[in-house]
Formats: sequence, C-alpha cells, structure tokens
Amino acid sequence: MPRDFAEAAGCRSDLVIGREDSFEAAREQLTRGGSVLLHGPAGIGKSTVLRTLAAEYARTARTVLRCSATESESHLPFLALADLLGPVLDEVSPVLPDAQRTALESALTGRGESTLQRDGLALRLAVLSALRALAVAGPALVVADDLQWLDPASAELLGFAARRLGDTPVRLLCAVRTEGPETGDAEYDRHLRASPPDTRAVRLGPLTRAQVSALLDERGYAGLHRATVRDIHRTSGGNPLFALELGRALAESPAAPRPGEPLPVPTSLRALVLSRLEMLSDEARRTLLVASAGARPTPALLHAAGRDDAEAETAQAAALGLLAPDPEGPAVRFAHPLISAALYAEAPAPERRAAHAALSTAASDPIERARHLALATTGTDPRVAARLAEAAALARDRGAPSVAASLGLLAARHTPADGAPGPDERRLTAAEDAITAGEPDLARDIAREVLTRATAPGERVRAWMVVIEAAGQAIGEVDAVFPQALADAGDDPRLLALVHYQLAWRSLVVQGDFAQGREDAAHAARLAARGGDRRTELLALAFQAQSETLMGHPDAAATIRRALEEPQDPRVACHHNGAGSSRFRWLVINDRLAEARTAVTALLREVRRRGMAESEVHYLRFLSETELHSGHCGRALELARESLTLARDAGIGEGAGVMQAALAEASGGDPDRALELAREAVRRTEEDGDAVYLSRAMAALGHAQLVAGDAAAAVGTLRRVRELEAGAGITDPARGRWQGDLAEALVRSGEPAEAMDVIEVTRSHALRLGRGSVLAVLDRSEALVRAARGEHRAAVARLTSARERLAGLGFGLEEARAVFALAELHAERPGRAPEPASYDEAARLFRRCRALPWLRRVEAAVAARAAGPAPVPSAEPDGLAGLASMERQVAALVMEGATNREIAARLFVSVKTVEATLTRVYRKLGIRSRVDIVRLAAGRRPD
Repeated sequence: MPRDFAEAAGCRSDLVIGREDSFEAAREQLTRGGSVLLHGPAGIGKSTVLRTLAAEYARTARTVLRCSATESESHLPFLALADLLGPVLDEVSPVLPDAQRTALESALTGRGESTLQRDGLALRLAVLSALRALAVAGPALVVADDLQWLDPASAELLGFAARRLGDTPVRLLCAVRTEGPETGDAEYDRHLRASPPDTRAVRLGPLTRAQVSALLDERGYAGLHRATVRDIHRTSGGNPLFALELGRALAESPAAPRPGEPLPVPTSLRALVLSRLEMLSDEARRTLLVASAGARPTPALLHAAGRDDAEAETAQAAALGLLAPDPEGPAVRFAHPLISAALYAEAPAPERRAAHAALSTAASDPIERARHLALATTGTDPRVAARLAEAAALARDRGAPSVAASLGLLAARHTPADGAPGPDERRLTAAEDAITAGEPDLARDIAREVLTRATAPGERVRAWMVVIEAAGQAIGEVDAVFPQALADAGDDPRLLALVHYQLAWRSLVVQGDFAQGREDAAHAARLAARGGDRRTELLALAFQAQSETLMGHPDAAATIRRALEEPQDPRVACHHNGAGSSRFRWLVINDRLAEARTAVTALLREVRRRGMAESEVHYLRFLSETELHSGHCGRALELARESLTLARDAGIGEGAGVMQAALAEASGGDPDRALELAREAVRRTEEDGDAVYLSRAMAALGHAQLVAGDAAAAVGTLRRVRELEAGAGITDPARGRWQGDLAEALVRSGEPAEAMDVIEVTRSHALRLGRGSVLAVLDRSEALVRAARGEHRAAVARLTSARERLAGLGFGLEEARAVFALAELHAERPGRAPEPASYDEAARLFRRCRALPWLRRVEAAVAARAAGPAPVPSAEPDGLAGLASMERQVAALVMEGATNREIAARLFVSVKTVEATLTRVYRKLGIRSRVDIVRLAAGRRPD
C-alpha cells in the first residue's frame, strides 16, 4: 500500500480503539522483556498499535531505533539499516573492531562497495555488536514497521542479530502485513523466524460493528445512521482504515445513498482492487458484477441470470485473488467485501440496472426479486411499489424489520404522489419498522422528512409518534412535540389515544409520577376503545397494569387480565411494553419466579423470531433479573452482558442494561466492575432525565457499594433511593428490593435504630401487599439489628426462619445471604467458639449460585477466624457500654493497636466505614483520638 494512502484518513491519533486485548498482550510482553511481532492485513491498525506501544515503551528505554519501509524503496540495499543505526553511528563506531566499523560505515554511508556478498560476516557481526554496545548504557528498543518492504540486505542483517541477542536488553517491536486469515502463511513464518526466540506474535483482526462505530465517532464522522454504520462495517470487513475511508467519502458526499444503493467507495479504496479487476475479461467482469449485486450469489443463480460461463469466469477471478473459496457451500464469495463494493461502484448505472433486472427474475426469494426489480426500475411505478410493499410485509413477518424498512423506503420512492397508499404513508411504515429493528435515528429522520410536507392529521400525528418513540428513555428531550401532536390530533379519539399513551410515558419517565402516568394510560385506553384502535388500547392497558403493579395498586391483576383479553395484536402481545411484559413483572413481584422465567423465555423467543431488537434487549435483561433472584448468578451475568452488548450496539435501552449488568456483576462477577457500571447507569439516567430508572440505578449502586464493603457509601446512596421512590409514590418494596440492603448497611455503619425504622415501614407495605420474599429479607435484616443489640437468640430465630422461607420461594441468593449472616452471628457470639459448619454451608450455597463476590467474603471471614479471634478485654471500660455492636468491635481493635486498614480487613468493611464508626465513637465518648480510646482501656481518663 502506498505510504500516502496509509495516511489517507488524516488520522494519526494514538488512541487505540478496539485493540485493548491485543494492546495489553503486546504491552505485557514488552514489559517482561520480550519482543513483539504485530501482523495482519493492510489497514488493520498495525501502525497505530505499534506507534502507541513505542511511545509508551520509549519512556523506559534508553535508546529507541526506528525504521519504516516503503514498497518503492525496498530495492535500495541497507536503507532500513541506515534508518536504524545511522543516528547512533558516532556512538557505536568507537567500540567496534576495525573490520566491523569499516564495513558498517561503508554500508550506512554508501561510500565504498560494501555488500553482503563481500563483507557478509563483518557486517552481520557489526550490527550485533552495535546493538549490544547500545544496550550497555540501558535498554534499547528497535521499532520496525512494514517489515514486508524491508530491503533484503537490512532484513537479513537484522534477523541475524535478533536471533543472537540472548539476554541482551534489546527488544524488537515490529509490524508486518499478512494477508491470509491464518497466522501460518509464508510471509508471517519468514518474519517470525527472523525474530528473537522469545517473540510473541500478536494478530490484529477485524473490528466489531460497535468498535467501527466508536472509531468513526472519534475521528469526526459522528451522526451516521446505525444502518449506515452497519453497511460501513460490512463493506470494510471491519478494517479500520477502510472504514475511515468509507466514512470520509460519506461525509464528503452531497447526499447519502438511498436504500438499496451502495456506499460511495472513494478512489483511494477502489485503487486497491481495480488493478486486478482490469485483468479480467469483459464477460468475467460482467459475471462478477451480477454476483456483487446479488445477496447470496451461487453458480446456479448466475446461470439463471444469463451468465452461461459462470464457472470459468469465476475461476478466472479466483486465480486473481478476487474470489475466495466458501467453506460452507458453493456460494460465490468475494475475497473481501470491498472488492464487491468497488466493482459495483465502478460499474456504469445502466450495467447495474441490467444486473438487477436479470436477478429480479433469477432470484428464488420473493423479497430479493422485489428488491432487484426496484433497483432495475427508474421513476415511479405503482406495480413495482406494490411488489415492494408486499415484500416488506413478508420481511416483517419473517422477523427482519430492518429489511422491511429498507423495502418500505424503496416502495415509497416508486409510489406516485397520488397513489393509495401514498408515498409518505409508506415512509411512515418504514419508520415504524426501523423503530422495531432498533434503528431510531433512521426512523427519526424519516418522520421529520414527512413532517416537512404532510398536511393530513393522521400522517402528522403518526410521524410525531415516531419522533417520540425514537427518543427512547430521553423522552424529555422532545417535550415540544406534545403540544404540536395534540393540536394535529384535534378531536379524533384514535389520534388522541396515541398522544395520551405517549403522555403517560412522559409522566412516568420525565416526572417520575406513577399516579399521573396511570391516569394518562387509562384515558388513552378509553380513547382508543372509542376509536376502535385495539393496538393502542392494548398498549395503554399494559402501561396502566405495569404502573399499578409497581405502585402496589390493588387493581393491577384485574388490569392485566383486561390487557390479555381477546382480540390481541400479536406484535403488542410480545412487545416489551405489552401485556406479556406487564404480566411478567407482576409474576416477579409476587414471587412466582418459575412462572416468570417461563413467560419471559417465551417472549424472548417470539421477539427474536420477529426481529424486534429493542424488545430482545429488554427481555434478556428481564431474564437476567429472574435468574439473579433465583440464585443463578453465573447465568444472570451472561444474560446481562449479552443484553448490554446488544443495547450498546443498537444504542437502545443502555441505561437499564448497564443497571442490570451492575447488579449481575455485584453478585456473580467483579465488584469493582459492578461499581463502575452502576455509576455509569446513574450518570446515564441523570443525563436522560429518566426518573423511572434513576432510582433503580441508584439502588444498583448502593447494592454494589454494600457488596464491595463500603457500608457508609451504601447508606448515603440508598437513602437517596428512598427519597426518590417516596416522591414518585412507589410503595411496593418488591419493585427495587433495596430496603434490606439499606437496613444491613445501616447496621454495619452503627445505626441500628434507623435500620429498624426502615424495616418497620417497609414491612407494613410488604404485609399489605403480601410480598413474602421481601418480608423474609426484612427478617434477615432485623436479625442483624437484634444481633447488634446483643439479642442473639432472637437473631438466630429470625435468620433461621428467613432462610427457610427464602429457600421455599426459590430466592437462592438471598437464602445464601441469610446462611452467611447466621454463620457470622455464630462466630461473634461471646464466649462461644465459631461453628465452621455454618461457614461451610454458606460457602456451599454461594458456590451453587456461582456468587463469586459473596463466596470471597465467606473465605475472607473464615481466614480471619483462622488467624484467631480478637482478644476481648477482661473488663470492658464503663465508657464503652453505650456503644453499638459495630462501634464496640472497632474500639476493641483500636485498643489492640490495629490500624484502620487492619480493622476493615478483620470486620470485612471498608476503611471509610471504620473511619465513620470511629467518628461516632469519639462523639459518644467525648474524646478526640485513638489515643484516648487506649487510655480508656487502661482505666485512665483522657486528658
């Protein structure tokens, strides 16, 4: 690749995107003193990674030698060697033997007639001696990019030295182009053999779609539709340089390609393949054009499209490296998607239309035939438009809403202005399909385009609804839409129902007002029923049911039954805002976990079949939540990560996805990662103005803080959750299930009185609503309060009862937490030896749940007990009698001389919690320092 093209994107940022694992592997190798060989195809990012690593390692290396070869200079002998050693020649020459110095100076300066044939041994030894001499003063790093273009003489000399450096602190950081997908191709093997024996080869592969999106955003090509990013990813094959070039071409293009049209392929990329295309015969080129226009080209399809000599012509293309064998069947597969794109972009428009015309009759799939017919036709044609609309409906039924949206836009393009349905109606259908497919930006743009010219109230209100739907949880950002939508709706009950349904979401998400949201939804359901709009009526009833469930309203079950009555709309029935979702939430809140799992699994299967991307994100999250309650923490973590990956890829439901991932990490993964995710969830919900998920994100943060041992921070966070839910009118404790965590954190922070207040208030609501699992968790929390007060017998009874009820309800993780609390209680009883069997049972249950963070807490507690119990003063000073249990424990350890960090480790709390507890001890005892506690222990009054 020419050097000017390698720099073509104008991007020399050292930010490494999508290469974290590869970068870390190379960094570790260099840090431990080894060498690294980066390899991969052209444009894959080798130079960026190499440059960033070199800059980082240069801070510790005494000498950095660099060379970067080009194809045009590869015939010049010793050029790379001159780049490497020329700048240090004066430093190393004095230490070289005369013969080696003369040979090296001759090779580097071009004076004399030094060649490998004439001065081979002297030159080889000179390079080795020079590198050893440089390493005497400190570590040296040799950085060589594009090894494939290294002149043969330099390559041979560098390889000779590399193989003989041994323990000399000289490390090589090199990059070489390897076109094949396998690391064992000849070019790779040749360069690896020329590297030091400890070299680690790191292959850079293609980026994922999310990484390509991040790269485009970082390099200034933000704001592209997700569908466009998907096309860039597919066309570039995940190659970052190709993706950036395609992004640049789109940014410079006066108009975005219309549906069905290829991406504009810039000249810089076409040049990579057109030279080989020019070697094809005209007929072979036409055959490849038909293949590039087809979705899944095969020899049979090419024959049906009139390419009689397809086998011979594709064989010719394969010989030139344009086609690659397909391991899965007889398909005609291009060696790289860019070849297909460049070939198609280079073909004249009439030839492209001819290829599509041939495929419109040759393709067996009706969707494909309709697409090719549209791309072969110019201008409006009601017959073609009707075929495309039928194909879009078929794609929708097959679960391919993204394809349906593309076909719908093609149908709109071919629909005459006076057609029925009209072009804008078809555009709005395509926008709704885009919403379903998780492409809100495309849907928003279509709707806003329609609003610039639509005058019919139905089309305008429908377009406003798309704009609101596309906003997702950030519905507050489109507040100005609602008055306009209401004005366009007039007094039409069908249109008003649509607007009031969205107003219900606004009340809930923006204002956090469940009561108002319920009222708006009930009004929308009545309007929809009056207007005969069953779909909107069902959605509104489902919303009403969900609000009532979360509010603890007594009508929730009855409203769910109404929402499940026939006739049903199949798409609403499985939608994440439909009655099935509301019923799932009701089942979870009512402790019917097995039924909830069955219900959400069926819903997930159906939305996957229908290609409903946003609903899939939510149902994966719901299933993760169910598994977490059931104590299947490993499975919950897998589902949460899958949901979050899909959410980030599609840009939908990210706040909720991050929240659930935080909860799953706290229970089954990494507590530090849980804290990071929970803080992100809070930040996202605050930025979106999402009052619904803000309290849940804060609850996730409080839980993560408690698991991490920072009880004081958990108290502050969960107190805020209590305020938010009280302001929203949420009284059902089964919604967020954070009250037990707050009570436990308060006990651990030395505030048992407030913990008991939380328990009593929550218990009154849980008893009223019949929330069995919540009541059991509250009993576990009350046991902690009673233990802090010294009521050990009552605490044991509470914990034993809570454990049995949680086991019966199937809440495996909460059961394990109860057993762990019981083990800690037995271990702390005065005058009694700890019971190892209690810890064994807790460890067994946590291991069964795959609750790794909790299992580590058990192991830490066991280790602390094995080290020996903290000695208790034979006579407790009178001044400590008024302290809470946690405060007495901390004070006793201070008397032993333990540091705050040692106390935190012994009691399995954070250092911050120890500091906060000590502050309360000082206040209660009227003292000022740790020294005063020691004086009390000695029976002396503090000064």
